[in-house]
Amino acid sequence: MVRIVPRQPRELKPEYCYHITTRCNSREFRLTRLECRQMLIYAIKKARDKYGFKLYALCIMSNHVH
Repeated sequence: MVRIVPRQPRELKPEYCYHITTRCNSREFRLTRLECRQMLIYAIKKARDKYGFKLYALCIMSNHVH
């Protein structure tokens, strides 16, 4: 039997800059409509207000985000 060990939480440091990317489930093209991209931008703004991080750049493609 193989025992799966969970990954340790990342140690994020406030003075560091991070490149973050995420993609849609099953690599589906779910960000093609303007309304979907606007909702994503709204959610990122809410998270920025809550957590106070700096966002230097954002690139939204039809199936993933950088």
